[in-house]
Amino acid sequence: MSTPSQHHITRRLDPAAAAIVVVLCLSWGFNQVAVKLAIHDIPPLLQGTIRSVGAALVVGLWCWLRGVRLFARDGSGLAGLGVGILFGIEFILIYQGLVYTTATRAVLFVYLAPFFVVLGARIFLPADRFGLAQWIGLGLSFVGMLVAFGLPTPAVDPRQAIGDLLMIGGALFWAATTLMIKASVLNRISAEKVLLYQLVVSAPLLGAAAWVAGNRIDHMPDMQAVAALAYQTIWVVPVTFGVWFALIMRYSASRLSAFTFLTPLFGVAAGHLVLGDPLTPAFAAAVVLVAGGLVLVNRAR
Repeated sequence: MSTPSQHHITRRLDPAAAAIVVVLCLSWGFNQVAVKLAIHDIPPLLQGTIRSVGAALVVGLWCWLRGVRLFARDGSGLAGLGVGILFGIEFILIYQGLVYTTATRAVLFVYLAPFFVVLGARIFLPADRFGLAQWIGLGLSFVGMLVAFGLPTPAVDPRQAIGDLLMIGGALFWAATTLMIKASVLNRISAEKVLLYQLVVSAPLLGAAAWVAGNRIDHMPDMQAVAALAYQTIWVVPVTFGVWFALIMRYSASRLSAFTFLTPLFGVAAGHLVLGDPLTPAFAAAVVLVAGGLVLVNRAR
């Protein structure tokens, strides 16, 4: 297969792609609420294990129905194993980090990932480097996050500092996953196969982490927890992640990563609609800042 063109590496998001990313971020925002709804019956690392196994079955069935060739020799095995390990460690760090730090601090630290993608692109995707306007846009979007969630205060509890570091580690592995897909042979195979690599490899990693952490289900989960886990397993992972990886193959990874700043804002809105969490006036200002930053990020260099 031919290598991806520079146009695909640096391609800005057209209106259709931007609209799709907004829907993905909306889905991921509600996913944050889904994890909270299920966590009282199903611990987080077990949620990750179950959703990886279940989503792998869904994607495998889809590939069988559509005739997607999963076992063709395309030289992607080593890269697939690598991206699966990165994907698994990412969620282990994020889920475990949530045990030690607050949800607000977790959001701010894990969404350092777009900065790590842009910095990593300077090495692995030189054609996808940001100009001054894109850097200003990225910074503006992150300021919007700070307005929405507040500037994190110094950690007073050592356990909280550990949680913060785990979230930063999760952000690094998230960025590494994105860059590896874009810069390797995985960029030239089907998005379904890329996703399956990550699910099949991450499932035993998450399962082992859940066992070490002592995660277990002590009683029959209620319907709310089951529905929340089903949302993650049937929609979020197999569908939205698959679409996301397809977009990474076609558009600038740096520009796409910046759009993920919308996810925590949608998470706040979802928390308001589903859990009754309050919305502050700062939330509207945050939306304006993030949206303005994304316009700058996606403009022509």
